Amino acid sequence: MVQAYNFLASWQLFPERCFFENGIPPKSGFYKIESDSGNQSLKISSNWVDVENQAFYTEYQIIPDALPHIFAHTEIADTCIASIQNASCIKINLQKKDENVLVITNEILPNGHLRVTQTGIDEKGNPFTNKEEYHKQLSVLPYASSVGSVAIRPTEEGVIKHKALQAMEEQTNMQLGQIREQIELLARQAQDLRKRKELSLKIYDAKITFQPVIGQTYYLYEKSDGHSVLSLVSPREWGGTGPYQAFLAGVRLLADHTWSEVLD
Repeated sequence: MVQAYNFLASWQLFPERCFFENGIPPKSGFYKIESDSGNQSLKISSNWVDVENQAFYTEYQIIPDALPHIFAHTEIADTCIASIQNASCIKINLQKKDENVLVITNEILPNGHLRVTQTGIDEKGNPFTNKEEYHKQLSVLPYASSVGSVAIRPTEEGVIKHKALQAMEEQTNMQLGQIREQIELLARQAQDLRKRKELSLKIYDAKITFQPVIGQTYYLYEKSDGHSVLSLVSPREWGGTGPYQAFLAGVRLLADHTWSEVLD
């Protein structure tokens, strides 16, 4: 079971990376693979919600020894043959009367994601392929979940678990959204403070022949020698830049003695 180590986790679905030829695509889901060291089996459990807001839950066990074993969900298959192909692939064949009805491939991708591929025959006898992609959760949920397992009808247990999952997701997403907004606000405030500091340093390096008053607007010019000067007279009053080479900015002194640029 050492090769199955990479798979032992709770995985969260990327709905936008699903490809479905059969069934209703999921809009959220989880997939969990656990090890039972007692009988060398793996438990695969799933919890997902489709785009029609139906909740599903199912779980089944496999023994990855490449030998046929009785499958618990007899309405789907009689036997299950599972094998660990390598450290990146587990293949599960569900059979009825020695013929495959569904093949489920669990594959670890180079980016660390889990791809679950189902190939089988639909109710009309047409072949289909469904693909799902998951990323590993940082924390393990107290229950399992996903779309990638056998398609089982909605159950009361699935609905109950989904409602708890949905409430958890809404609360954590709301809190993460609030934290993100706070971070963005702090980033904007830091950027504004940095700009005010740079402008303030430039103004305090300029020639000032009067005592600036907090809340008043002044005008920063560049002289022909490259030095700056702060003036009470605006370019509009000068009818241009006046005796100076260039107008740099209108500025206002704030209560903390930093300066902010004033836009006309």
